[in-house]
Amino acid sequence: MAEPKLVTPMTMMVLAIRLYDVGLRDDAVFWFYVAEDRYITLSQVIDIEDSGLSQVGDAVQSFATLAGPIINGYAFCDLARQKDLRAKALAWVEQDPYQAIFMDRLTAKPGSRADNLKAAIRAVRQSVDNEQAYFADTKRAANF
Repeated sequence: MAEPKLVTPMTMMVLAIRLYDVGLRDDAVFWFYVAEDRYITLSQVIDIEDSGLSQVGDAVQSFATLAGPIINGYAFCDLARQKDLRAKALAWVEQDPYQAIFMDRLTAKPGSRADNLKAAIRAVRQSVDNEQAYFADTKRAANF
């Protein structure tokens, strides 16, 4: 939290897994979502392949595949708590953008890095809003 500027999504994913293991499950959910959102924003601004970061994508995907069902399984046991943690994670990513996005040595996708980051945040927000709208339907939530 003190120096988040260059903390990688993989580090955050490992943190989430470890926090879950030691019983700090709400913290695990938060950092899991932060890690996912940080990677999504990175991948929408930086050309992952041209920048030599394909292993980063593979690692995040592997962590999400392995830990996601367990962490989300816990998170979605309480929809109100999940909604709150999901919103806090996205707000954190927006307030503390991954500064690697702005490194000249990484090949950016066409367009302004700042504009692409804003678009990535909007896309993640839309996804979160869609998820929340889905569960706002009381019948769906009850069936879930």
